[in-house]
Amino acid sequence: MHRRRILWGAFSALGAAFVSATTRANGATDAGPQDRLQGKLKVVYHLNDLDKVNFVIGNIENHFDGVGGPDNVTIALVVHGQALRAFHASSANPDLSRRVGQFSKAGLELAACGNTMKSQNVALKDLLPGFIRADRGGVVRIAELQSQGYLYLRP
Repeated sequence: MHRRRILWGAFSALGAAFVSATTRANGATDAGPQDRLQGKLKVVYHLNDLDKVNFVIGNIENHFDGVGGPDNVTIALVVHGQALRAFHASSANPDLSRRVGQFSKAGLELAACGNTMKSQNVALKDLLPGFIRADRGGVVRIAELQSQGYLYLRP
């Protein structure tokens, strides 16, 4: 039993020394986590639930605010399924339209699933301004973005 404690203590100390050396070698400072990131953070939000539209839009707004604006993060929103109905220009909530317009101007990529567009019989002109069509599908677009280093969020 005593040997196990000694061995465990030695491994713990060795691990702590390794982490400390790695941190110093990478030039880490007392800066916050955002300051330690290499390059601009890229995030893709996945939205397919109609009842989560306002929640996700609020998360995107909070995300931009939390990192100091769109200059510090690249965000894409991929919409498919019933959630796309909220973005039909003819029936969209005015507040949602305003916020989506602001986000689009700030550089948010708005991608609509081509399969959903077909099933809902809508074209890009029928959606709020700023949307692009994900011709191969929303989930394919999400996978493409992830392969480009985007972090995946599905609130």
